[in-house]
Amino acid sequence: MYETLTYSGGIHKSEDIKELIDDLGGFILQENIIQMDLVLNMAIPIEDLDKIKEKAKELLGEVSVAPMAGTEIAIVSPTLARHHLPHAACDISEYLRRFGAKDNMIGLARGAGKGIAGITRSEISLIEEHDVAIFALGSFKQCIIDKFFLYNNINIPVIVTGAPDIDLNDLDGVDRYVPDLGRIPRRLKRGENIRALRELVKTVEEVLDNKRKEMTSDPPIVPSIFVKNAIEKQVPAVNEVGSPTPVTSQLNGVRVKLNYDRYHEEIENVLIEDKPLKNIADIRRSHMYDYIWVNLLSESSIIQDL
Repeated sequence: MYETLTYSGGIHKSEDIKELIDDLGGFILQENIIQMDLVLNMAIPIEDLDKIKEKAKELLGEVSVAPMAGTEIAIVSPTLARHHLPHAACDISEYLRRFGAKDNMIGLARGAGKGIAGITRSEISLIEEHDVAIFALGSFKQCIIDKFFLYNNINIPVIVTGAPDIDLNDLDGVDRYVPDLGRIPRRLKRGENIRALRELVKTVEEVLDNKRKEMTSDPPIVPSIFVKNAIEKQVPAVNEVGSPTPVTSQLNGVRVKLNYDRYHEEIENVLIEDKPLKNIADIRRSHMYDYIWVNLLSESSIIQDL
């Protein structure tokens, strides 16, 4: 079993903790350098947590549990227009990243106005390439209830945020609802806003834990972090990608930020325990920038194929 952690510290001697992670059989999930500071999201064997904490203390850094590390979350706004996207949605995105999440902002093409709002099949497919979807909606109760068609056909866990209190039974196709996060024309810095963001973090963690528990009954044949590590070692092109996290971990797969047409065969032939990745995963063209989306097959589906 692995625990996901975040290490925060200086760049000086940062190679020491990276080498320790490798020596312990752990994995670096995400690495960010901000001026002279380093932030590492990692997965470490549970029995070795004390060794990581000791090394962090030696380097004058800090280690905290990152329950969302190794996941990818879609934050969906009705449109990219200024009255929908800024402030609440952006602050939600920034706040979740503090807890290890890799999130993507998605603005729908037809969300402006209750009368014309809509969602396309391609937008649904893009959202479903994530572990969880958060729909950041507005301030009117009936408007949020009437927009059920935006999310009731999405086959991943859906969390809706809005300003009013709404009974979950009134929201078709929603797993959880978090109030007090409506359309706010300013940064979410006040006490009530911070409390709402903390409630959202708690809700996302619970939804992810439930998804992990469901996966234990029929898990992927190998953990996604193993696949991430293998791709990074066997496909040199990922080291030339300028985007953050060129291989992004998800609960049951990875997103590889390489062009599908040029690199999908190389990804398909990455060896995982002497088997090509294409034998244990569904490898597709992503709806995001023609990247490569690797969705790991479950143990039962592989047995059935045999």
